[in-house]
Amino acid sequence: MIVSTQPCPTGHHGYSETVPGLEESAEVARKLVKTALAAWHLEELTDAGTLLVSELVANAVKHTNSRLIRVVITRPSKRFVRIAVVDKSRTMPEMKTSNDDNLSTGGRGLLLIDALSDRWGTDLYRWGKRVWGELQCEVEQ
Repeated sequence: MIVSTQPCPTGHHGYSETVPGLEESAEVARKLVKTALAAWHLEELTDAGTLLVSELVANAVKHTNSRLIRVVITRPSKRFVRIAVVDKSRTMPEMKTSNDDNLSTGGRGLLLIDALSDRWGTDLYRWGKRVWGELQCEVEQ
């Protein structure tokens, strides 16, 4: 697996990879998250991180027509790991409410992202968006 890295303000390199906009890309995304967390000695975040990236990829695949998506894992600060998926759609994600009838057949992705993340959000760009979730680190790195 070829992974690009970039320096972050915390001194930790970020990890990113462009993958096809297909459900199968979630496996590559999970491996990238595991690689980043292992490099930062944050293996305790692996379960939450891999589930989070799986949901982010699934949402990008299901709700956009992006042929390619980019998975990005960074350390924006010493306290947080940010896991993000970038796509070419400018449509903002909408979280369903717990009393929405459609939740029985789908639409739980953002609810799960909200539950897994200490904070999450969307950065809108001229050409698309980045949807991200942050996990808080238990130990200072």
